[in-house]
Amino acid sequence: MSQTSNYGRDDGPMDQLIRAFANLPGLGPRSARRIALHLLSRKDSAMKPLAHALDHAAETIRTCSACGNLDMADPCRVCQDTSRNARTLCVVSGVSDLWAIERTGAYKGRYHILGGLLSALDGIGPQDLRIASLLERVRHDGFDEIILALAATVDGQATAHYITDRLHGNNSGNQAVKITRLAHGIPVGGDLDYLDDGTIATALKSRA
Repeated sequence: MSQTSNYGRDDGPMDQLIRAFANLPGLGPRSARRIALHLLSRKDSAMKPLAHALDHAAETIRTCSACGNLDMADPCRVCQDTSRNARTLCVVSGVSDLWAIERTGAYKGRYHILGGLLSALDGIGPQDLRIASLLERVRHDGFDEIILALAATVDGQATAHYITDRLHGNNSGNQAVKITRLAHGIPVGGDLDYLDDGTIATALKSRA
């Protein structure tokens, strides 16, 4: 008998709903059950509007063929914005990273979303990411600067190194392009006494 079954039978509507929520990032079985019960107890006010929103999003939101962003238009509104600096390209792992940078209002260039990071542990190689299309854009669009805005993790650093090597290689077609990374170190308002040694060491090496 299934351990997740709520009524003594497998694959009932409740079980399917709970499993669907449990498969979402950040949700476990208990959180999934709470969400399912909340929605089922408020079908008209919560569940049906959510179902409609999901269906509408699935039908209307698409992936931008240029940068990989999610939008109703293709190319997306960011790529269509002629006021942005077309000579600077910011490379990020996912759409959420693009949104985070856009919230700051500090960047007005173009984007390229990789769709993840290289990870030997998870079996994610260059062919699984949008690296080939990145190299193609650099060859044809003539960017002056490529900003590698990737996570300060082992996978993020490995991905940055790989992309840098490819851009500097013969396949890039643009030897003059400037490759930069986001600065890593002490956050605004950070207290040295509460920071880990690695963060402080990185801040010292990257000091302005």
